[in-house]
Amino acid sequence: MAEKLVIRNIGLLLSGALENPILDADTVVAEDGRIAAFGKEADCNTAGADVVVDAKGVALAPGLIDSHVHPVFGDWTPRQSQLNWIDSTMHGGVTTMISAGEVHLPGRPRDPKGVVALGITAQRAFSSFPPGGVKVHAGAPILETGMEEDDFRFLAEAGVKLLGEIGLGGVKTGEEAKKMVGWARKYGIQSTIHTGGPSIPGSGLIDADIVLETGPDIIGHINGGHTSLPRDQIACLCEQCQAGIEIVHNGNEASALFALRTARELDQLHRVILGTDGPAGSGVQPLGILRMVSMLSALGDVPAEIAFCFATGNTARMRELDCGLIEEGRAADFVLIDRAQHTAGKDLLESVGIGDIPGVGMVIIDGKVASGRSRNTPPAERLPEVL
Repeated sequence: MAEKLVIRNIGLLLSGALENPILDADTVVAEDGRIAAFGKEADCNTAGADVVVDAKGVALAPGLIDSHVHPVFGDWTPRQSQLNWIDSTMHGGVTTMISAGEVHLPGRPRDPKGVVALGITAQRAFSSFPPGGVKVHAGAPILETGMEEDDFRFLAEAGVKLLGEIGLGGVKTGEEAKKMVGWARKYGIQSTIHTGGPSIPGSGLIDADIVLETGPDIIGHINGGHTSLPRDQIACLCEQCQAGIEIVHNGNEASALFALRTARELDQLHRVILGTDGPAGSGVQPLGILRMVSMLSALGDVPAEIAFCFATGNTARMRELDCGLIEEGRAADFVLIDRAQHTAGKDLLESVGIGDIPGVGMVIIDGKVASGRSRNTPPAERLPEVL
């Protein structure tokens, strides 16, 4: 029998959709892990709920999506010898993560058969074991010289849907990468390319010319991971392709703001998506996506409700995910948030717009409460309650 969740008394409902970022609604109903209805409470069928959450007037947004992470296995990363970073990031409102490659695995295989085996293993492992309930879309093989079309067909048949960052392995030229991206696309596998200077030993410079020749689906960390391309190349990439413009926490902040301004001038804000690019040498950022939302809103002159779309609906659409938007049939992944205690902002949106991180009061994944009050964000002024 389907489990029914009702969230009532919502003070602000953020949709995740750029075209209509704030909904006139105070209630969301989910059944069997999917959004069944939303609107005014009097217009929704709230009878027979298994779980009722009183939002106490706080805001509800789709669960945040981190478009760029580097998991290894489970909730552990050898890069920083850190445990439970995924669960900790869930306490920052993130309910979905996209792997840009399991590149930090000690002894990562570099031969084609090993690359394929690791991709399938990671996909299977994270599908079976979501740390903290977070949906980690993993199994993102790093391209290596010698891979053939049959490798991509085999990966796709096994359920792999992503390529890791192009440029972190042996494939670094546009000509070679373009051929493999074409094979991947033929079998429904989405591609992301590294941009900027080398990030780890073995990676290399990927400039605008290589990106444009390769033709990826996502321009990975357009603001550098860590070292950014020159601004004329960032502008060139925004202007000359339609790939996702991914801005990350672990990059150049000035370049992040430049990429955002360029996308806005081109009327292409729907392409802007957010990631952390962690775990990395600069560490793990459990609040990285919230920090990016606040930073881009405060310094990029973007209304807070629009900045939240970069971390939700934009990414869901670019990444072809079933979450990230308040729409019937979408996954019931939510974060309930309020302004932090003692912020200068008079409400949630104003506090984010001046650069403050909001307080997370509850995270819900697939219609089930994953956490209450966050252990990582500043304390929220109001907290939702399970009745």
